[in-house]
Amino acid sequence: MTHLTIPLDPTIDFLIGLLNIPSPTGYHREANAYTRAAFEALNIPDLHIHETGKGALMLTWCGETSDKARGVTAHLDTLGLMVREIKANGRLKTSPIGGISYNSVESEGVTVRTFADTRFRGTAQMVNPSLHVNANLRTSERSAENIEIRLDAKTSSAADTRALGIDVGDFIFVDPRVEVTDTGFIKSRFLDDKAGVANIYGAIMALRDAGVRPAWDTEFLIANYEEVGHGGSSGWTRALTELLSIDMGALGESQNSDEFSVSICIKDASGPYHFDLTHKLRNLALQHAIPHKPDIYVFYSSDGSAYWRAGGDAQVALIGPGVEASHAYERTHRESILNTTHLLAQYLLSDS
Repeated sequence: MTHLTIPLDPTIDFLIGLLNIPSPTGYHREANAYTRAAFEALNIPDLHIHETGKGALMLTWCGETSDKARGVTAHLDTLGLMVREIKANGRLKTSPIGGISYNSVESEGVTVRTFADTRFRGTAQMVNPSLHVNANLRTSERSAENIEIRLDAKTSSAADTRALGIDVGDFIFVDPRVEVTDTGFIKSRFLDDKAGVANIYGAIMALRDAGVRPAWDTEFLIANYEEVGHGGSSGWTRALTELLSIDMGALGESQNSDEFSVSICIKDASGPYHFDLTHKLRNLALQHAIPHKPDIYVFYSSDGSAYWRAGGDAQVALIGPGVEASHAYERTHRESILNTTHLLAQYLLSDS
């Protein structure tokens, strides 16, 4: 049995760097460049990287056998906002990217990126946001209609704002506010699913350090359109036998997962995942004493679901670190990153 040491600190360092790079769905330039450079720096001669037509990163690693191929996917695209309208007062009405929660966006710092890549700071605020002026502020719905972007620029009209170069369709990056506590918690927006990308990074590093390669030829898709439902649906160059999606474990009341284990999803809104592959992962977790929690996610689907909907014929399963407050200011723990990375690494080494 191969002894693996999971490089937890480098994995978390990679994650912090990625969290601090904006990548709402549709905008992935800097995040792709950072991720590609990090994987290339591992200096694995037969780990090959290319960008798909849709802009995702695809890593291919030759295994001990080429008779069968596995896929592993995680996504670096996140939720975000886009300029929907420049209002008469110069403030910005927004359009959501993915299922972002406007309740959590209120009072958050943002950066508006113009077509020319000039960047302006601002704040997502309720319309008429002063409690001393607006008697209905506490009870008003937090929504795209009621939350606007207040720019940190001297502008009081639509013409003033347009003169800055801001226009409809510009991306609005929401501050991630990354914090790692001395108790091991990692707090940030967009742990969904940059933590999953970090799990792939850490698992590949662990195999490299042990001087081993995956049991099967493996393709790793770092997807960039998951939050809008079609990230894992294309880009694969091989006919896969298995596909493992790495995405956050959803925490909350009635959920079985926690912030310290690896969550193994048995079923989500798209239906049950493949029994045999899920069973294999649970057995691997037991065999290697990896803390894990089986769970069902009621309001959730993954890039594994997208792959199946697109006609993919492989067995599909879903695991991930437990993340609380999904689509808001999220939190996980070092132990969950460790355990998810460990299970992924052992899966890559498994030959049946």
